[in-house]
Amino acid sequence: MRKTLLFTLLALPLASIAASPAETVDKAVQAVGGGTLQQLKTITVKAHSKTWEPGQSMKAGGDMRFSVDSTYTQSRDLSNGATRTEWERAYVYPGTRTYKFIEVLSGGIGYVNGIDTTARTKQSLDSNPPQHTMSGMRVSATMRELERGSPTLVLDMARNTKRVKATADPSALSFQSGSGTYLVMFDSATGLPERIRTRDYDPLEGDSNYDLVLSDWRSVSGIKYPYKQVYQLNGRNVIDTTIDEVSVNAALASDAFAIPEAYRAGAPKMIAPDKVPYQWVLRRPFIGTFLDSDALVYDPKVSQGLRLVDVAPGVSQTQGTSHNSLVVEMDKFLVVFDAPFSEAQSKWVMDAAAKKYPGKPIKYLVLTHHHMDHTNGVRSYAAAGAILVVGQGNGEYFKKVLATPDSLGADAPKKKFIPSVVEVAGSYVITDGRRDVGTYIIENPHADGYLMGYVSDVKLGFVTDLWSPGRDPLPAKLNPALASVVNGVNRWGLAPERFAGGHGSTGSYLELAKVPAN
Repeated sequence: MRKTLLFTLLALPLASIAASPAETVDKAVQAVGGGTLQQLKTITVKAHSKTWEPGQSMKAGGDMRFSVDSTYTQSRDLSNGATRTEWERAYVYPGTRTYKFIEVLSGGIGYVNGIDTTARTKQSLDSNPPQHTMSGMRVSATMRELERGSPTLVLDMARNTKRVKATADPSALSFQSGSGTYLVMFDSATGLPERIRTRDYDPLEGDSNYDLVLSDWRSVSGIKYPYKQVYQLNGRNVIDTTIDEVSVNAALASDAFAIPEAYRAGAPKMIAPDKVPYQWVLRRPFIGTFLDSDALVYDPKVSQGLRLVDVAPGVSQTQGTSHNSLVVEMDKFLVVFDAPFSEAQSKWVMDAAAKKYPGKPIKYLVLTHHHMDHTNGVRSYAAAGAILVVGQGNGEYFKKVLATPDSLGADAPKKKFIPSVVEVAGSYVITDGRRDVGTYIIENPHADGYLMGYVSDVKLGFVTDLWSPGRDPLPAKLNPALASVVNGVNRWGLAPERFAGGHGSTGSYLELAKVPAN
């Protein structure tokens, strides 16, 4: 019996005899730099990166849209947790523009010097030169990513062994830090961390893997540093960063992390990790439209938040926020256009509509297009029994969205449901014999399978992103997006007098129709 057991043990491959968590972490510390790593005080990195946004593709579920080329210089004082990042971001989507700005995080406070987004807060607009404090959510999300990408993460694991746990994967350890939980996967040969994962909720992709993949480790002043760093969302590269230069323990300017007192005083506090919608806060800057507010889609210094505003008899628009829905009253039910931003906003709209139009359930949810910022709240409507109306080519995509697990979403409905989806190839009219609500496919430069809405009895159209009526002044000549609205109206023989928008408020279509084409 003893001989058999001994033979069995000898026959096992060495890889199956897993190292303890402490041994794995110690090996990683030694691989990254050992004693030299423990003496690491400052690090400065120069790098360039490319970014893609999966939720802004031209075709639903299709190729991700390339959005921005970036270069940056990041200086970190690891002894006190302060970071300064000097950015230059050259955007190609949704419009061509370049932002140069500086981010500083120090003492749990974030500060931006310069313009970093098209969606500027009142504080940024009022300051000269432009400056603003970061929202607490942005600080928390940024701190998580700084910790994830720090060479000292393995040191933190070694110093906090009680928060390091083994996993079913012998190459991976779970680490509970102040910023959240990381799953750290190690290269069995070198001991170096090769993939650092968080589990994030994405409203369209559901429970998701968000990974930082590290490779091309090079020696720099006694430590190892990964010169290739790639972020992946469910296996797809969304940020591809190449490190150009690294300097270790160089002296940093005494004022490198200074935040003006006027911005330090009263700055938002960091948000608890489990309260941060990471994928929105981290990826909205991918397209340069992040509103740096803890209210997320409105600036509390400008707006009191969501409200339902009557824009025609029996037609209400959500206003007070950056992303709107349209609620149309029918005889015995309601039709809603778009489910922007989040499940929380969808629930607000559903509750407000129930109070304003009692006894009338939301029977249809019309999605103008598939982009994340206008569909992230789709689950709440589907769980309530609404029929989804989507453009051609988008049906299977949304069936897949609604079938993905969503256990991590704080506001995601836990109710099981079978979605009902109508895919519109040309036009689709919702009617109750009293009022007609039309949906019409239109060609456009923004998204395939795009639906324009039209409430015929009040001559009111609805579009999102192609035109933001009441917000953006009309140009001297039609741009491609505005031209697609006019062409769509003409193609379907509609007679709108006004349009409501998924952004902005309402505006005169008659004025838009007067703008000459290019």
